[in-house]
Amino acid sequence: MKFRLPYLLSAVALVAFTGHTFAQESPKYDYTEAFKPFFYPQTGTETRSASGHPGHKYWQNSADYQLNVSLNDVSNELTGSADIIYTNNSPDQLSFLWLQLDQNLFSKDSRGNAVIPIAGSRNGAKGEVFDGGYKIKSVKYNGKDVKYTITDTRMQIDLPEELKANGGVAKLKIEYAFKSPKYGSDRMGVEETKNGKIFTIAQWYPRMCVYDDVMGWNTLPYLGASEFYLEYGTLSANITVPANHYVVASGELLNEKEVYTKEEISRWNSARSSEKTVMIHPESELGKGNNSGTKTWKFKIEKARDFAWASSAAFIIDAARINLPSGKKSLAISAYPVESAGEKAWGRSTEYTKASIEHYSQKWFEYPYPAATNVAGNEGGMEYPGIVFCHRNSKGDDLWGVTDHEFGHTWFPMIVGSNERVFAWMDEGFNTFINELSTEAFNKGEYYHKQDIGKMGPFVQSDNFEQVMVGPDNMKERSIGVLAYFKPGLGLGILRENILGPEKFDKAFRTYVHRWAFKHPTPWDFFHTMENVSGEELNWFWRGWFMNKWKVDQAVKAVKPVNGDYKNGAQITVENIGQLPMPTTVLVTFKDGTTETVKLPVEVWKRNTEWTFQMDSTKEISSVSLDPKSIVPDINPKNNIWPAK
Repeated sequence: MKFRLPYLLSAVALVAFTGHTFAQESPKYDYTEAFKPFFYPQTGTETRSASGHPGHKYWQNSADYQLNVSLNDVSNELTGSADIIYTNNSPDQLSFLWLQLDQNLFSKDSRGNAVIPIAGSRNGAKGEVFDGGYKIKSVKYNGKDVKYTITDTRMQIDLPEELKANGGVAKLKIEYAFKSPKYGSDRMGVEETKNGKIFTIAQWYPRMCVYDDVMGWNTLPYLGASEFYLEYGTLSANITVPANHYVVASGELLNEKEVYTKEEISRWNSARSSEKTVMIHPESELGKGNNSGTKTWKFKIEKARDFAWASSAAFIIDAARINLPSGKKSLAISAYPVESAGEKAWGRSTEYTKASIEHYSQKWFEYPYPAATNVAGNEGGMEYPGIVFCHRNSKGDDLWGVTDHEFGHTWFPMIVGSNERVFAWMDEGFNTFINELSTEAFNKGEYYHKQDIGKMGPFVQSDNFEQVMVGPDNMKERSIGVLAYFKPGLGLGILRENILGPEKFDKAFRTYVHRWAFKHPTPWDFFHTMENVSGEELNWFWRGWFMNKWKVDQAVKAVKPVNGDYKNGAQITVENIGQLPMPTTVLVTFKDGTTETVKLPVEVWKRNTEWTFQMDSTKEISSVSLDPKSIVPDINPKNNIWPAK
């Protein structure tokens, strides 16, 4: 999801002029606390290795879905059925199953509605009053009616006999209906355009809760701010809509000859071999063709944890080929209304989609789906396997940013399936980090603006924010943009540029993605992997940046010529004042204008609060400064320079 934070940018800009305005008094540095052992809550297990690997007996359950749904575009109602094949690969027998009913967020008496403040929220239905939530018509287990209980956004199904461990299979069939909200918590909705409504449909069928080796059943309710934690499987969907609608969805279209004209199919074939965008359904053909009755569109996606789709009579559709490292091809697709068209807006959407997918595939892990579709809707930005929804008014660098961000989510959490409901930073923060690298790479940096990280310290480390490891439902809504996106993304950048170095970081990060592709990692699996692959002790960093609200504050304390004469060299003393240590880079500038850089490893802070080193030089020193590249967010940059300004 894209979190729009106009105040964040202005706040960071403000910091650039106000120095340590946001810094607050905090405890001083304690090296025994920073580097104390026993950071990890447990040693390796059979399911999760201490090296960061999935354990030799790692397991996870799976869920395959056959979904059938019909859309009433007048009432905005969806009627459907979900046939679910759930496989219990755990070592436990299960006497009941839990499912997510996320549409129940829009019921009047939902917990999610109860926690919306008077001032409003981006979550929920933006004050729309309607009969929301699922209407469950029937629930069957192995073909027979079964007892079930609905509690807010969860359904518990009591099984007539325990589901066997190590491969037991349950077959569920659920018939349901619901009315779509016009604004569905910034994740789905119905948008009016001059050529018809755009339906962006998500969280639209009952989904299995995850049963794992960490929490057992993961049944936290859907309150709006937190996102999702889902099992992998194969999902097939038959989507029946008015005949004049065009549908785009997760995965591969299976019946193109039944829904597209011969000319449109020819255009699709051209797009599959084209580096440039090919128009499939242009503006000139909107409203033409068969406008009566219905059509059924059939899609399928494998190795996926979710399925979303969009439908409209207003869609302009274009596409181009995506080149993958293995030689395989995928397809970049865009669907948008005429109001969003133009080369300064959605006319470049397919170009952006193609570039984003190709970059991440080359750098981290190959894109696994047959298509990547960008849809213009009323969402700020929301991600699903093979398809994303971005705001129809986005254009230029804003459209690049939201497109790149939402497709970046293919890697976190669509491929690396972390628990978003608890650890939002493991998808939003990781994605924010990789977005920085992809934006730098896109079109020779067309939209890239290098961040001055050194000036961000007072803001990002303000005591006004909770810790990163706090769940999104457990922090102020205004904090989510910083703590789920900005601060963890910034932290990974610091880890890459200042602590490990790009080569060592990229190897470890890539290893994490490959180890946990289509699996369910925890923060500890990530921490273990980064340490084991890089060979570096990083518990001080995890402890300070993610677990606590420790601050970075280093200073140049003193510069003294040896025996009173710079011809004998100089002794420079730096100190670590804040609770969070960092490797220290010292730039020494001499009176003749020459410079020398000294790098101190973080280990100098393992048993010291200050450190003195000698410069073997015969030249007089005019200034000494820390962090010359401004890549460390120090809360008090004024004490980073000698002589003090």
